Amino acid sequence: MTFRRMTAALLLAFVALGSTAGPASAHTELKSSNPAKGAALPAPPQQVELTFTEAVTLPADAITVTGPDGTKWTVGPATVTGALVTAPVTASGPAGAYAIAWKVISGDGDPVSGMIDFTLSAPANTTTTTTVPTTTTTTATSSAAPAAQTENDNGGVPTWVWILVGVLVLVVGIGAPIALRRKGGTSP
Repeated sequence: MTFRRMTAALLLAFVALGSTAGPASAHTELKSSNPAKGAALPAPPQQVELTFTEAVTLPADAITVTGPDGTKWTVGPATVTGALVTAPVTASGPAGAYAIAWKVISGDGDPVSGMIDFTLSAPANTTTTTTVPTTTTTTATSSAAPAAQTENDNGGVPTWVWILVGVLVLVVGIGAPIALRRKGGTSP
């Protein structure tokens, strides 16, 4: 096989690998939340609900809620059932802008995080108590196809990129000595 044919075959394999590997390495993303992003609430929620595009697992401190004065709400233990994450909250603080920061672990093990902003039109009543359920975190598998990677992804370089780099190194590693032999006048 000539150098050009081998290079063309490897380049074709490189392109084929690159075009098929992308969707398999995508991470989960947030599909919906309660409270919803940008919501204006007359009263604070009793719990936070996050629905993802695939099953997730939770790291420690998966959900935090911060108010306009920097006050953090009390967040009970977060639970996950497949793609649904819930956590009871006890609100405190003035009316204004609030932010829910969330972190999950996608199906391939990479961390994914994001922020949901909402507003309260009245101060949170600090005397309200919320019963914290004593449930265990469970994980379910999902057969749904993974969605595109979120913009808030804190994960590393996708696996398919490393595969493409490896193939490119292989092409150069095999092709360079062959090209040098041909330039020198020797035939392999």
